[in-house]
Amino acid sequence: MVNYETPNLDRVFAALVDPTRRAILARLEQAESLSISALAEPFAIKLPAVMKHLDVLGDAGLITRAKHGRTVDVRLSPAPLREAMAWLERYERFWSPALDRMAAYAEAREAEARQAEAQHAEARDAESGDQ
Repeated sequence: MVNYETPNLDRVFAALVDPTRRAILARLEQAESLSISALAEPFAIKLPAVMKHLDVLGDAGLITRAKHGRTVDVRLSPAPLREAMAWLERYERFWSPALDRMAAYAEAREAEARQAEAQHAEARDAESGDQ
């Protein structure tokens, strides 16, 4: 029987749905750790809202927090992201050929458009040379 119970994976994907939480993770990827106030600085939301986002990220295991005196430092915890990537990679075989076909189609259309533009330019040049 297939095990469909993946509560950790569910929490990771649910956490990644929100663009603010993805932006928080992106900031943490750039620094070893950030204080909560430094992490909240660029966002146009109030600190309590940032704290709620951090709670969701923490529940998903995507961040860790450590208190140093009065400052709480936040770090990225990449293990759940690796688990999510491993899960996605199992299904890559389903979309990869379709993406390859789509890329080939787009490249062919682009080549056709360039060829048509070149022919149009040649025709314009020929007309202007006749006059």
